[in-house]
Amino acid sequence: MANQDDLFKKVVSHAKEYGYVFQSSEIYDGLSAVYDYAQNGAELKKNIREYWWKAMVQLNDNIVGIDAAIFMHPTTWKASGHVDAFSDPLIDNKDSKKRYRADVLVEDYTAKIEAKIEKEVKKAAKRFGDAFDKKEFLATNQRVKDYQEKVDTTLQRLGRSLGKEDLADVKKLIEELEIACPMSGSRNWTDVKQFNLMFGTKLGASAESAMDLYLRPETAQGIFVNFLNVQKTGRMKIPFGIAQTGKAFRNEIVARQFIFRMREFEQMEMQFFIKPGTQQEWYEKWKESRLRWHLSLGLGEDNYRFHDHEKLAHYADAAADIEFRFPFGFKELEGIHSRTDFDLGAHEKFSGKKLQYYDHEDKESYVPYVIETSIGLDRMFLAIFSNALQEEELENGSTRTVLKLPAVLAPTKAAVFPLVKKDGLPDLAKEIIDDLKWDFNVLYDEKDAVGRRYRRQDANGTPFCITVDHQSLEDKTVTIRHRDSMEQQRVAISEVKAIIHKEVDMKSWLMKME
Repeated sequence: MANQDDLFKKVVSHAKEYGYVFQSSEIYDGLSAVYDYAQNGAELKKNIREYWWKAMVQLNDNIVGIDAAIFMHPTTWKASGHVDAFSDPLIDNKDSKKRYRADVLVEDYTAKIEAKIEKEVKKAAKRFGDAFDKKEFLATNQRVKDYQEKVDTTLQRLGRSLGKEDLADVKKLIEELEIACPMSGSRNWTDVKQFNLMFGTKLGASAESAMDLYLRPETAQGIFVNFLNVQKTGRMKIPFGIAQTGKAFRNEIVARQFIFRMREFEQMEMQFFIKPGTQQEWYEKWKESRLRWHLSLGLGEDNYRFHDHEKLAHYADAAADIEFRFPFGFKELEGIHSRTDFDLGAHEKFSGKKLQYYDHEDKESYVPYVIETSIGLDRMFLAIFSNALQEEELENGSTRTVLKLPAVLAPTKAAVFPLVKKDGLPDLAKEIIDDLKWDFNVLYDEKDAVGRRYRRQDANGTPFCITVDHQSLEDKTVTIRHRDSMEQQRVAISEVKAIIHKEVDMKSWLMKME
């Protein structure tokens, strides 16, 4: 685990040093679990959002996007169940006075067992070489089977207890597993209690007449309450989807792991409205489609897995997470949920307005069922960033830190350098910048030796470096260097744009989903 902790610390410090993520209001000692996206982080985040939007909205003729307000009528949250049931099970350690999410303590315990399984697999793979069959090993190795059984029975029991609101059994489970406080090492726990996660606020000019409101804890409800407006104005036919990206707010008591769990975060959600009875087929389709989107970015197939929910929310008839291997283990990145007609049905009941769809083919009205795909933009950012950060040993024995971001998402696509700050080289470099900036985010850098400038751009995640030298003045050619391979080639200035475009074009990346 220490190795993973070190890796994660590197991710956090690199994000700050290279202008990706800062602690919010840092000059006032910051605000816990609130972060600001810096100049490079804002670009990376925008590119991820756009990559999602293009795949979800632009490439699907039956999906449209909206942007609903953060404030919503308070009855919305009564209807959605958030007022009564949006809470986390919390437990305090009496010695360290630290508060933890009880379910996360148990999940961290099982993650350590999963790490042991991984270790056994690696050892066996080394021992058997090419003859190694991972599937067979997992199914036949007794130690691994025992580990896996421990994980499964623990998570199943946790799911059952939380589902029945049996918080006493959750505490009992923590005690039986001998889980200690990570801070104090003590096992002196309080009872488990539920804590509502919504942020309350007021709307109105005076305290007497002000209305109690909530900051939205999810973006989905803005889609549900606008279902009929969008369907009618867009003349949408079922099946169709409504997508949205935007901020949501949760009063996370145990916010941790950098931007993985924050109090203010951004979601990218799509609610797909379907005919009742077709949900199983659409649920499977969206699971497959969303995994293909993730894989198109080339972060490595073994870094993803599906986790089917043991404990289903009261409104769902199927739910799965796409989990990603973060530096601190496999954790949820995206959820795909079959939500039945719970949301539209509840809003119909609480608002007294009909939220039904008239099916012209079947000549009947019904409340549509919904398949939801919901991904945390900040988590996606962390998945991409932590996966990209690598230390490489070079042939000459030195090492380089390189941020191998998918080129399509990199904040800066190319850096242009004059070899020296004289002889008209800066002028030509700036001419190249002026041409490229219409198509790509590019930057100019003339400080330090070229080797050091390369290293700086590697650590910054810039896919291309273009060096202008004295030969460039004579024959209008430059050296273009590729970040990942460090390969350099001499090309005509007129070809540079096409070379960059080929690597960073969203179309060629998204085509991998086909």
